[in-house]
Formats: sequence, structure tokens, C-alpha cells
Amino acid sequence: MIKKTVLYNTHLQLGAKMAAYAGYEMPLQYHSVSEECDAVRNRLGVFDVSHMGELILEGPHALDLIQALSTNDAARLRPGQAQYTCMTNDSGGILDDLILYNLSKEKYMLVVNAANIEKDWRWIAERDKWETAVQNKSDETALIAVQGPKAIEALQRLTDKDLSQIKYYHFDLGQLAGVADVIISNTGYTGSGGFELYFSNENAEPIWDKITGVGKVFGMKPCGLAARDALRLEMGYCLYGNDITDSTTPIEAGLSWITPFTKSFTADTLLQRQKSAGTDKKLVAFEVTERGIPRKGYELQDEDENPIGWVTSGAQSPTLKKGIGLGYVKTAWAQVGMPIRIKVRDKRISAQIVKPPFYKRARKSNQAPK
Repeated sequence: MIKKTVLYNTHLQLGAKMAAYAGYEMPLQYHSVSEECDAVRNRLGVFDVSHMGELILEGPHALDLIQALSTNDAARLRPGQAQYTCMTNDSGGILDDLILYNLSKEKYMLVVNAANIEKDWRWIAERDKWETAVQNKSDETALIAVQGPKAIEALQRLTDKDLSQIKYYHFDLGQLAGVADVIISNTGYTGSGGFELYFSNENAEPIWDKITGVGKVFGMKPCGLAARDALRLEMGYCLYGNDITDSTTPIEAGLSWITPFTKSFTADTLLQRQKSAGTDKKLVAFEVTERGIPRKGYELQDEDENPIGWVTSGAQSPTLKKGIGLGYVKTAWAQVGMPIRIKVRDKRISAQIVKPPFYKRARKSNQAPK
């Protein structure tokens, strides 16, 4: 049975075009994708992302369990800090990518992809030799993302927390829009700055209404999944199920930076060997150099039209006004500047391997990959 977020009726009232995604009925778009992307890049956008999963791990060995299952080093986190990481399966494939929050000394929150909630829950429970308390709070938790350069200015009107003091990938707990104990997290999936807000479902509608109320002054637009996907692609951020799967490893996906090998975790020996010896394929970013739009599944070729890989994510960038994409290629073709071809039905269009992000301005606002 398809699920609905607590804000489902709100989206209908706003005239959103709805679509099934990861087991949920979600807003695809309210306006044109270009309008929504423009709002986030230059002003402010608000997203309902309550479909994401929240798993709470608590107890004296919660960190031990997390360390055994995730690639990044969670011991580096202090309360109030968040970390991008992933869990790997026994073959080194990415079981899921997630954000880990250190809520307190013995309490952590894992924010996982909606389609993987049950899979992740089972994986953690089956490997918990410490009998850690694991709670699935996904159906009780709402998540709103307020993204764009005006995010601090707008949200500051709704809280007495000094938002300018919450550093990137840090969070605070406080009152917002009259609701206590909101997790105010300086994270996001757009590359334009902003906050992700976690709170109980019962407060979703009043918080949404107050955020959109103050947002009107700043030209805020409600944004859907189509704009979110375009914005994350412009940053070169991976999407689970497209660019990373349980058959691609962190090393192949360019996620060595969240795989420091400072402790043991699932398939770490295999992945360390892969990092030392190299991989047969690598995830790359590319820009189309003529007219044409790359799409997921299109074949990537060398200049002699020999197959070298495939597109995992592709679109016409609303901000850059050109075709961009991510894809896996044989390692010999992974160098920046390498010319490639994309097979689009019965023709080939030219492209070039580039260094992400595609949207460069975000780097100046101290943003880092997801």
C-alpha cells in the first residue's frame, strides 16, 4: 500500500502534481521545475521530505554498532554534529547512504532513504550483537527542508536560536514556529544552503504554514521531487538507486572521502584492496557539448563508438541550461577533460568528463558534498 506524508492534503491544496516515489505519494512539482530551482538557487524553497526514514540507536554500545556497519568514522562526531556515511553489504556494495546525527553520548539518529527503511532496519537488527535499542521513528517524524540563500534570514523570524552559529553539518535542538524540540540541522541536498527540520507529525501543518508565511516575503516557493533531483544533480550528489546501489562500492562511486579505513566495518578488507589496486569502473560527471539531454540508462561510448559505460543520472540543467549527467565508465576514460559520446536512440551526442559540482557558485558558500 502506498503511503502518504502528513502534509499530503496540504500539497493537494497547493495544486501539486503528485507521483509515486519510494513507496510514498509525493509532490513532483507545484510550478515549473525551472521556477522552483531558480527560487532555491537565488531566494528560498521549501520541500516536504517526510518520506525519509529515521532510525534511533540508543545505549552504551550504539556507537560500536554504528562503527561496525558504516564506512565513515562515527567516533569523530560530538553531540550536535552530523556526518554523511554509508553502510556496505558483504560484497562491499552500498546498502544505503545516510546522514548520522550524534544526539547525545549514547544516542544517534540515522536518516536513511525511504525505499530502504525496512531493509536497513533488518540489516542493523540482524548484526546487533550488543542488543542496542533500535527504534524506527519514520512514521512519527516529519521532515521539512528549507533551502536557499535566504534560509537563515527567513527562519530566524521563527526561532530564538542564533541560526548563523549552526555550522554546516551541525544541528541544534530548540523551539521553532512555536514548537519545542525541533532538530534544526544545517544540512540539505541542494547545494544552496539552508536547514532540514525534524519534528513530530502532529506539528507538521502549523510549522509548514508558518514557514511558508514568512517565506512569502523572500519569494519562497514550495518545491517538489523534480526540482530536488535537478538541484542535487547540479551538485553532483549521488542518488541511491541511480548512481549508487548495492552492486556499486564507495570506491567506485568516488566516496573514498567517507571511507577513511580508520576502523573495521563490513567488507572493509575488500574495499581497502580495491582502493589500493584500483577499480574497473568509476562514477564520473559529464557535460554535453552539443544539443541533447542524457537520460538514465543511455550508453556511454568512446569517440570510436565503443561502449565504455552508462548514464546513471542525466537531465537538462535548469540553472546551467545544458545537459549534464553522472555515469559509470571504464577507469581509463575517467579523466577530467576526456571526450565521450552518449548514445541517444539512433544518434550520438558529444560530451566531456568534468569535475563536479556542475553548479560552481555553491562552493563559495562553504558547501560540501551532501
